[in-house]
Amino acid sequence: MTLVFTAWLIVANHFPLLERFAMGRNIAAAVVLSFLALIPVLRFLLLPGHLLASSLIAWLIFSASYRALCLFYEALGEWHSTFQVFMLGAVAYMIITTLCWIGTTIWKARGHNVSHPNHHVS
Repeated sequence: MTLVFTAWLIVANHFPLLERFAMGRNIAAAVVLSFLALIPVLRFLLLPGHLLASSLIAWLIFSASYRALCLFYEALGEWHSTFQVFMLGAVAYMIITTLCWIGTTIWKARGHNVSHPNHHVS
């Protein structure tokens, strides 16, 4: 995510010839960033604890790189602060983790009742 975001900033700020494609460039970068942000979710869908840890570590690294990029692009820090970027990702990942945890709990509870040898259908 850090590499894609950095490339997005470089292309947006240093290639004026591509300014007419700004909307398409921004949409493409947002789609790629969203897909990359989904990787921890897809990898640890059934392990909510691992999902929370891996996603928060990934987002912390992304936020740290955002902070470093704010040193080179001053207007970036005026758009959103590093803390706001971190909280945006952290809250989103916590909501997704909670939903995965609820889904996993329901899935395991249903599977446990069906596979019980003394289970009789009433």
